[in-house]
Amino acid sequence: MTAREFLDILHVAERLKDTPRHCTTSKGRVESVAEHSWRIALMAMLLRDEFPELDMDRVTRMCLIHDLGECFTGDIPTFNKTKADEEREISLLREWVASLPAEVSEELAELYREMDALETPEAILYKSLDKLEAVIQHNESPISTWEAKEYELNQTYAFDIVGFSEWLTELRREMLADTLEKIANE
Repeated sequence: MTAREFLDILHVAERLKDTPRHCTTSKGRVESVAEHSWRIALMAMLLRDEFPELDMDRVTRMCLIHDLGECFTGDIPTFNKTKADEEREISLLREWVASLPAEVSEELAELYREMDALETPEAILYKSLDKLEAVIQHNESPISTWEAKEYELNQTYAFDIVGFSEWLTELRREMLADTLEKIANE
């Protein structure tokens, strides 16, 4: 990869810094997609000792790249994203990945295939962290920013995917306690 190709990749990825997410931060500022990706990568790093059998470098790479398609489409909340939205994001991402230098393109394409299949423990952990971070951020954001459907969603979201891990299931229970406390104190 040349220095110019490297810069070109970073210039596209920089868009995530300005791509707003549905959530706000604890102070009410709209969160960026880059901030979400950074925090799930941090979560993966912090959980190395909880999952010593997994390739946590691979999980971290998945966390860092998982929303790059939103450079092209923006963030659409899970509960609003249509099949057409998903297909457009996947198509634009694949087109961009295919245009990258071969070594980068091949690595990213391989990671995206694994992430989409959700068959490896690494992919399942990355997806769990992605969903958990969204709930954590909602719990941190002012409840005045929640949509009506998020009251229930914050109580149920991600329980299914974390079932493979007792530790993550306990984390999700703690997050539910935070949600219920936040709602009760509304």
